[in-house]
Amino acid sequence: MPEAPPTDEGWFVLHDFRTVDWDAWRDAPAHERERAIEEGVAYLRTHEAVEDAEEGASAVFSVLGHKADLLVVHLRPTLDDLSRAERQFERTALAAFTEQPTSYVSVTEVSGYVSQEYFEGDKEEVDAGLRNYIEGKLKPDIPEDQYVAFYPMSKRRGEEYNWYDLSFEERSEMMSDHGDTGRDYAGKIKQVIASSVGFDDFEWGVTLFAEDPVEMKNIVYDMRFDDVSSKYGEFGRFYVGRRFPPADLGAYLEGEAVPTADHDSPHGEHGGAHGEAHGHAHGDSAHHGDGGGGHHGRGGGSAHGDAPHGEDGGTSGDIRGELEDLNIYAGKPHGEDVYATVLYSEADTDELFEEVEGLRGNFEHYDTHVKTAVYEANERDRSAVVSIWDTQSAAETAAGFLSELPGIVSRAGEESGFGTMGMFYTVKSDYREEFVEKFGTVGGLLEEMDGHQDTDLMVNVEDEDDMFIASQWDAREDAMAFFRSDEFRDTVQWGRDVLADRPRHVFLA
Repeated sequence: MPEAPPTDEGWFVLHDFRTVDWDAWRDAPAHERERAIEEGVAYLRTHEAVEDAEEGASAVFSVLGHKADLLVVHLRPTLDDLSRAERQFERTALAAFTEQPTSYVSVTEVSGYVSQEYFEGDKEEVDAGLRNYIEGKLKPDIPEDQYVAFYPMSKRRGEEYNWYDLSFEERSEMMSDHGDTGRDYAGKIKQVIASSVGFDDFEWGVTLFAEDPVEMKNIVYDMRFDDVSSKYGEFGRFYVGRRFPPADLGAYLEGEAVPTADHDSPHGEHGGAHGEAHGHAHGDSAHHGDGGGGHHGRGGGSAHGDAPHGEDGGTSGDIRGELEDLNIYAGKPHGEDVYATVLYSEADTDELFEEVEGLRGNFEHYDTHVKTAVYEANERDRSAVVSIWDTQSAAETAAGFLSELPGIVSRAGEESGFGTMGMFYTVKSDYREEFVEKFGTVGGLLEEMDGHQDTDLMVNVEDEDDMFIASQWDAREDAMAFFRSDEFRDTVQWGRDVLADRPRHVFLA
């Protein structure tokens, strides 16, 4: 009897499709239409802000074609939360002008194809990178990309081709090949894939997101030629649409283009919710971009605010203020308006760079991409992959794909204690060796300081004048004690002569 891979479940998902009774809408008095818009906007805003539950995500999309006019997607911790969200819509005046032609209920999950390690041992002992990756799968955000496509699918159970008669090894190999196809769309496609076995008519619900809708067609087309789809895939109806902010509901109902000029970003009001999903599994399998074996990092990690890891609402902002008082710049890396994610790998640096170069080729198709590079530790066998983007969402997406790189052991900020990273010390070429020697002196000082754990000098493998220092501390105050020290002030003064640009200090709390 074939082995059934174990699964672990996360948030429940509702795709709530609505058609609008356009005849009734046109004939309704102006005051009724105004009330419907007002209550509809309030409902959508409340749920995008997740005011109805402890956590989750929601978004609204216009749908093209005859099958539906609107799609509201909800992710919530419980089925009861989804039921309440669905019924609360029915209480609005807008609901009187709509019908629900279809809906889809599912739950996010991870399976043994994603990581046997996760299911076989103590989950608390699994490395931080894997735990965060799993968390991103189970609690995904709704990506900010403008276009969406949704379709349900199942694995075939026919007389000639029966997915469930195959061995675990056969299924795993086919899904790995399937994932290789998906990785060609790194940076182009994001997805949320959730299991609907026992919940709805198919076995999985697939939701794709992209800035360019043609890429959604391309990835589905390319994957149709994989055995896992051509022989074993069965698909339901496809829906395609575009995200718009709640405030544009009135414009949508009036036949105007949405998002309107006032809301070019689909997240102009709330900016999204909690986490992001990349490479989700089809129950016991991986789909777009997940080879069934990659597992490190987090599809919905965090590259929030000024720090490559951690929300910038509290600790990081406070630290920047303290550093500014000490005349130490603590802004975002590589400028004032970008977001970074950093992952560490113990793979061979040349092998790692080759893989990163392939991903970078895809990243560079996007205007939001600033830089992706590999840095090698000066004194130990460890490399860092740094990816910098103009938007938080793009940095999050990159983290999901970069987490599949060989030898990933952690994401910056996941180590124990309090992390701090001085990013992008651009050294004048004539002073490179002197800078490395100075780091050795400072490193000796750090080893004697209370609360210091570890410090690495990382050098860009493509530009040896580009460096950053990754430092780990037991606590914030330990790190701040160093920045207040006379030795650090002397180092900063010395750096003015040897650095080609202003150093930037980014904190991971």
